[in-house]
Amino acid sequence: MKLKTKNLLTLAELFPKEFVALIDYSIILKKELKKGNKPLLKNKTLAMIFQKPSTRTRVSFETGMFQLGGHAINLSSQDMQLSRGETIEDTAKTLSRYVDCIMARVYDHNLLEKLSNSSSVPVINGLSDSFHPCQILADFMTIKEKKGKFKGLKIAWIGDGNNVCNSMIYGCALSGVNLSIATPKGFEPDKSVLKESAKSVEIDLTTDPIKAIKDADVVVTDTYTSIHNNDQKRIKKFLPKYQINDSLMNHANSNAIFMHCLPAKRDYEVTSSVIDGPQSVVWDEAENRLHTQKALLASIIRA
Repeated sequence: MKLKTKNLLTLAELFPKEFVALIDYSIILKKELKKGNKPLLKNKTLAMIFQKPSTRTRVSFETGMFQLGGHAINLSSQDMQLSRGETIEDTAKTLSRYVDCIMARVYDHNLLEKLSNSSSVPVINGLSDSFHPCQILADFMTIKEKKGKFKGLKIAWIGDGNNVCNSMIYGCALSGVNLSIATPKGFEPDKSVLKESAKSVEIDLTTDPIKAIKDADVVVTDTYTSIHNNDQKRIKKFLPKYQINDSLMNHANSNAIFMHCLPAKRDYEVTSSVIDGPQSVVWDEAENRLHTQKALLASIIRA
């Protein structure tokens, strides 16, 4: 498949049918891996820019390009002339002459927008302070594998209304999955994202995690400090009320699954008994980053 959009920065660039097709394509590529994927990206090169450390993003993109017959170049911002004052616009124009796609994991989302505006090749958001679209592709692939459908499901997001939550909202709007979000007051997700997505799907916003998780089919959380360092004052706003533990999980459906984008701060946002328990699918979710990255790369890089 081929996407109509040139770049993927938020998920809002996709049509609902494209989003669902990407998930289904990811599942196909996962099955095909046992036989050996076709070299769909032979002689193609991906530049990966990292301002932030990464495990899953780097390994999944680099391995994905290799499995599809392509090549990935890892670039920290300190390895590039960006560290000596070259503009992101000039960097984008230069890289566009060498590679077929750019993936960037950055702090400021505006940097990604500048990068994509000056790049003649596709730009993928590997994470920014505002959005994490690649993670949500893997999340919805995992949901499709475990639940077999999207229609009629309810996701409960408990914790910080952060960058992953913003992209989760878009994912629900594209898939038709209802979403209930519980955050402390002042930690809600982006208002413009909520307003835009509420046109397509039911989204409930509350400060009560028990209300949010009631009858949920999928329970999701993330660290409270993923883009804020280890801010203890911030953490106190969340604990113990917004911690995913056995007691809170009992309010979800009995067959509910638990997801976390990782890395997790165990016994902060989630207890070890939950993340290591029978309802947890976090390792399948992490593996699926590989398969969704491959589907995305194969669909966004032009032949």
